[in-house]
Amino acid sequence: MSKRKRLLFTLSLFAVMMVLSACGTEPITSESTGFWDRYVVLNFSNMIVWLSDLFFSNYGLGIIAFTIIIRVILLPLNHFQTKSTKKMSAVQPQIKALQAKYASKDRETQEILQKEVSKLYADNDVNPYMGCLPVLVQMPVLMALYQAISRTEILESGSFLWMNLGERDPFFILPVVAAILTYATSKLTMMSQTEANPATKSMTYTMPIMILMMGINFPSALSLYWVASNAFSVGQTLLLNNPYKAIREREQAEAQAKAREKALKKAQNPKKKKKN
Repeated sequence: MSKRKRLLFTLSLFAVMMVLSACGTEPITSESTGFWDRYVVLNFSNMIVWLSDLFFSNYGLGIIAFTIIIRVILLPLNHFQTKSTKKMSAVQPQIKALQAKYASKDRETQEILQKEVSKLYADNDVNPYMGCLPVLVQMPVLMALYQAISRTEILESGSFLWMNLGERDPFFILPVVAAILTYATSKLTMMSQTEANPATKSMTYTMPIMILMMGINFPSALSLYWVASNAFSVGQTLLLNNPYKAIREREQAEAQAKAREKALKKAQNPKKKKKN
């Protein structure tokens, strides 16, 4: 997927999410009907309220606990996505070589390039669309969370720290923190890649801006979810896929390769013995 298409795809997903989030306006209760309201939104609402009761009716802590549970459930998906990202990074040099080989912009050459790239993906078991999978999975979670809060009176009127969870953060602190953590998550992921993926690089800067704009306009509970979710992601990345460790290992491997190459050249070209 090209950088432009990936960006448009992500923007479309968020636009759809914003439209669908506003569809349900009636209070959510045990009498609600329909699959979405009765089995998704209602259960989200009940789960958050139940978790909040464990923290003495602190609904902010209930949302944070709910977020952590969701992220733990999504761990296998995130692991799969990380493996997919590494595969994409590994084939980037070959893709660049193909782009250089088929640099002409005429239609026939570009079709050949697309076929060669598709073949390269197939040979290396790479799916370029897998990078969008976490966004697709989290979209209904965000929509359900938004509606669970806005349509549950006790959650909508709940407070946490300086905020009313059903209203925007008056100081925009959470949206800013959510954007920073979103950037940190993407940056750490990009650092672990051997070759920079243009699409990933673009999303590193695009996603924080979208999170910030949505956080400014959406209830603070949603920003709280993003803060908790991305803080979890940063910790998960540093623990399970530490880019600093990966960089050190790559540097050590490169140094060892250079040392071997130097030793090989030295063995192939021994110094001539000085004449007596």
